[in-house]
Amino acid sequence: MTPRSLTRALPLTPALVLLLLFLAGPIAYCAWIAFTDLQLTGQAQSSFVGFENFRTAFRDEEFLNAVWLTLVFTVVSSLVGQNTLGLALASLMRRASKPVRTLTGGIVITAWVLPEVVAGFLLYAFFRKEGTLNALLDLLHLPSQNWLFTLPILAVSFANVWRGTAFSMLVYTAALNEIPKEITEAAEVDGAGGWRRMWHITLPMIRRSIGTNLMLNTLQTLSVFGLIWVMTRGGPGDRSQTLPLFMYEQAFQNSMIGYGTAVALLLLLVGSLFSLVYMRLLRTEV
Repeated sequence: MTPRSLTRALPLTPALVLLLLFLAGPIAYCAWIAFTDLQLTGQAQSSFVGFENFRTAFRDEEFLNAVWLTLVFTVVSSLVGQNTLGLALASLMRRASKPVRTLTGGIVITAWVLPEVVAGFLLYAFFRKEGTLNALLDLLHLPSQNWLFTLPILAVSFANVWRGTAFSMLVYTAALNEIPKEITEAAEVDGAGGWRRMWHITLPMIRRSIGTNLMLNTLQTLSVFGLIWVMTRGGPGDRSQTLPLFMYEQAFQNSMIGYGTAVALLLLLVGSLFSLVYMRLLRTEV
């Protein structure tokens, strides 16, 4: 490395040191803990156990159930819910009047800026047996039920859609505004309907924004803890226990820090796999 290159890299040194100290350092320490039998209580010292924690996880039916529920929660609330609804809102708001855009945007963004715990309590009040949803169904003379007991994973998925759609809407609003009006107007003159314009013009031209939005939404959804904890605490039983809640239960309620950290590393691996897929899509030219 030449002295000139070192001089140019010098301003980056503080940021690099902070990243190593507060990001790489804790990750490396957690990686070490995942290969030990460290416990919170009842243990004088920990010992190295190799891959035993990971073998235990893949033999644990509760862990496999948590993996399945995490995938369901991520696909329903992020890949389908937030992404599709955000794109639909952004498309509709382009054609709406300014008062409608202001009102709709304000409502959607308010849900996004609410703290996760507050949003969880609001949605708990909405879905509980004596909550708002059942009151509306009774008013319409439709059958009601205890949604947090009968369909807990779908209830928390809807809550995540309600809270996180604003981000997708903002991303797609910016992307749609970058599409030249001349292209869509020419397609409309040629007789292309709304769906054909969306499929053959809009989606290909905002493909990179779609990939970016999917990656960020997926990573955020994989780490959702407070929303589910407030609404169901992973219950009833383990029917809404995603990997973050399972990790918390093993590490802090069952005091098995080593095992819980191993689960955290597996969750990090799942997020990394999603990121690799999306990064490959982002590298593809439109």
